[in-house]
Amino acid sequence: MANAKLVVRRELQTYQCDRYGNMRPGILMNELQGMGDTHAEMLGAGRTFIHENNIAWVVTHYLVDIVEMPHNGEMLTYSSWPAVQDNLRATRDFEIRGVDGRLLVRATSQWILIDLDRRRPLRLNEWLKMDWPTDVVRAYDRKFEKFADFESEKTHVFKCRFDDIDENQHINNAVYAVWATESAGYAYRDSHELCGIELNYKHEIAPDTPEVFIDVKIDGLKTYHRIRTGDDIENAQIVCYWKSRK
Repeated sequence: MANAKLVVRRELQTYQCDRYGNMRPGILMNELQGMGDTHAEMLGAGRTFIHENNIAWVVTHYLVDIVEMPHNGEMLTYSSWPAVQDNLRATRDFEIRGVDGRLLVRATSQWILIDLDRRRPLRLNEWLKMDWPTDVVRAYDRKFEKFADFESEKTHVFKCRFDDIDENQHINNAVYAVWATESAGYAYRDSHELCGIELNYKHEIAPDTPEVFIDVKIDGLKTYHRIRTGDDIENAQIVCYWKSRK
């Protein structure tokens, strides 16, 4: 399969980093999404393909292991490739490495292809006319399992900003990671570093949604987040893993 792996190198910029010089969670998720978008286009299954056919790729899960959060000014190597697929689900893996080749971030994601009019999943073998790679080396070989429910300790309320909306006319998936990490609270964020984030997307959020509620439970170095719009619609569940800041 031609172009089975996309590799891009670029320097992490100051505006992409937090007060400690580490990559912001929203930037990290946007970088992963951008790699997937670019590579899908190269493989003939990206923006051009979906716009011509009135279909869309929808992410259901991201599982991200942050070995070391990328730091300001470092030249990073981003890699992404298709991993496995079945009739309805496609898996894409990612790696981010430092200038010396050390592994900083590894991740895997699961996607479905939907008909935009009917909002129904499509069979991948009927739409993707390409050879799927075999014997793929996985970046992060994890199963996409249902997240455990939790009893929240507090609820934060966020507004949907105009700049949170993407071309699919819903809140971009990277914004969910920002809402989750922000809802842990300033004091917790200031004393902890993010070392993993797992997202399960359930329902999209429309651009005219007035408020989004994030239920939170903090359990030591693990935080749980439920994103919902109203009492009856659960849009995502997120689990964040942390380590104490040195």
